[in-house]
Amino acid sequence: MFNITFTFKEILSAGMNDETFLHLKAFFPQVALSEQEENHFKSLWSVRTFNQYDLITEAGNIERYFYFVLEGVQAIYILNERGEKVVLGFSYSGSPSGAFDSFIKKQPSDTFLEALKPSKMLAISYEDYQSLFEKHPDFYVWGHEFFQNILFGRLHREVELLTLSAEQRYTTFMQRCPDELKVIPQKYLASYLNMKPETFSRLRSCTSY
Repeated sequence: MFNITFTFKEILSAGMNDETFLHLKAFFPQVALSEQEENHFKSLWSVRTFNQYDLITEAGNIERYFYFVLEGVQAIYILNERGEKVVLGFSYSGSPSGAFDSFIKKQPSDTFLEALKPSKMLAISYEDYQSLFEKHPDFYVWGHEFFQNILFGRLHREVELLTLSAEQRYTTFMQRCPDELKVIPQKYLASYLNMKPETFSRLRSCTSY
């Protein structure tokens, strides 16, 4: 059904500069590493770049990497019975990305992950990811908080979809979303907010967002 023709560039983690590494470390605030451990941790990541509209992960494939986004915006979505994209969420600079359930369970993904803007991401394989937990107990603290936040975030989103009007969903989202999400194609934002694109366009024309 899909022809994946993307070409990504992989750069060895030895090329990760200090600024990039500081951004990555900040994502794991619960983890304390010695200088030697930091060097090993750094060696587990590679830098991958994707063009706009590349499929990073395709439904039916097993997610091979846990990503940390340095640049760009990605959408995670499923296809409904009409073949339309139903957007479940976004990732962007400073956030994690990937089909997490597929990555952890090593089962085919139900979702697609697509680059909506040219994207630069740090990637770690499943085997290297698991080795962090085996060698550093601090990662269990990080993992507990990380997946707890994902669960609470999904529950909060479901409540908003069920209880807020279209206008309220639009206003709430636009107030809290980063600027880089506001410039992606409107059809992705409309899908995420469970409204028709024309409704989203009308609401946007009536507000300052």
